Amino acid sequence: MMRPPCFRFHAPRTVREAADLLASSDGAMLVAGGTDLLPNMKRRQQVPASLVGLRRVDELRQIIAGDGLAIGAGVTLAEIVRDARVRQSIGEPSPGPYAALWQAASQVATPHLRNMGTIGGNLCLDTRCNYYNQNYEWRKAIDFCLKKDGGTCWVATSSPKCLAVSSTDTAPALLALGAQVTLVSADTTRRIGATDLYQNDGLHYLTRKPTEILTTIHVPRLDGWRSTYWKLRRRGAFDFPVLSVAAAARIHADGTVEAARLVLGAVASRPVESADAGAALLGRRLTDGQIALASDLAARPARPMDNTDFGLVWRKRMARALVTYALRELRGDDMRECRRRVARQLLV
Repeated sequence: MMRPPCFRFHAPRTVREAADLLASSDGAMLVAGGTDLLPNMKRRQQVPASLVGLRRVDELRQIIAGDGLAIGAGVTLAEIVRDARVRQSIGEPSPGPYAALWQAASQVATPHLRNMGTIGGNLCLDTRCNYYNQNYEWRKAIDFCLKKDGGTCWVATSSPKCLAVSSTDTAPALLALGAQVTLVSADTTRRIGATDLYQNDGLHYLTRKPTEILTTIHVPRLDGWRSTYWKLRRRGAFDFPVLSVAAAARIHADGTVEAARLVLGAVASRPVESADAGAALLGRRLTDGQIALASDLAARPARPMDNTDFGLVWRKRMARALVTYALRELRGDDMRECRRRVARQLLV
């Protein structure tokens, strides 16, 4: 049995108290659901001297509707899936504005873990790699990697930076929806676009400072928008994505696209938006030819590495396929059977 290292635990009841503890405790980390951090601690990937728990901070556990949705970072993934304001976006024949968020949250891990895991924790999920997500003895035997205790990235030994992969489900969806996040520290509060929360470095993958708390996710009001999220993984439940696609578009009554965003997950150390693919759709209908063009453009930034499941060439090909399926769903096609095929990995 793997046991976590010794640590001090703090249980503040307000964001201000939590921020003060984070600023005054050397080597402290935040924990909410703990579904990612605690296993990492058992594997000695993260060894904080103290943990600042956020489960008792009530202000982080609310979803407030106004000009869009303000989602507290402590809201569990299960609560998002059950929330009527998010769930009602799952409609026929085409998905509604928040469908991508509902689909992403509902596909994270298992029901047990969704009951514990929070949306803030999923946004800040540690990057993953076959050489990193192993126990301490395994990593020591091959020599430690650049992400933890070593000086070499074993994915690409000449790489100057870590290539561990972003495996959060909700981040691509929220980037496609144009969300923003609020970050609070003991002395500052700032609000940034969700896309600015990430950088393409497997080690330093967040721009959030160690003394900052992600408190709120702001999803704008998206009248006339449709969105969807597609996820590729070996098992139809539990696994992290080895590829994901979030697509959102505002479509005029005549079928022309007025705005569009396409975001790929699990292809780099951060979610990757394809601005070229979105631009190719503007002012045009979602015809088969236009979808094929956008899918080719969206797949270009996908450069899978040999540090997750499945073969590189197949995962690259699947990027094009999943973008195609996502855009067809936004068009209003019935994609239920195709989703079942993706879940079973029986694509042709």
